[in-house]
Amino acid sequence: MKQIKVYGPGCQRCETVAQMVKDAAAKLSIDAEVEKVSDPVQIAMAGVMSTPGISVDGVLVHAGGLPDVSKLEGWLAS
Repeated sequence: MKQIKVYGPGCQRCETVAQMVKDAAAKLSIDAEVEKVSDPVQIAMAGVMSTPGISVDGVLVHAGGLPDVSKLEGWLAS
């Protein structure tokens, strides 16, 4: 199971990214646990300088803005 974290304060963009991750995982039939992290200390400790951020299995793969869907699917598939 992939462990995915979406980092952000809870803004609309962060909610959209969380839904994009869930949709991409479902499309690819990937078993994924998606956790939303809104604590500023945890966000900073993860190295996210601009939200929303995404980590897959502990590796930060994206920070700032909405990710490209094809890139998101690539992160989840690898």
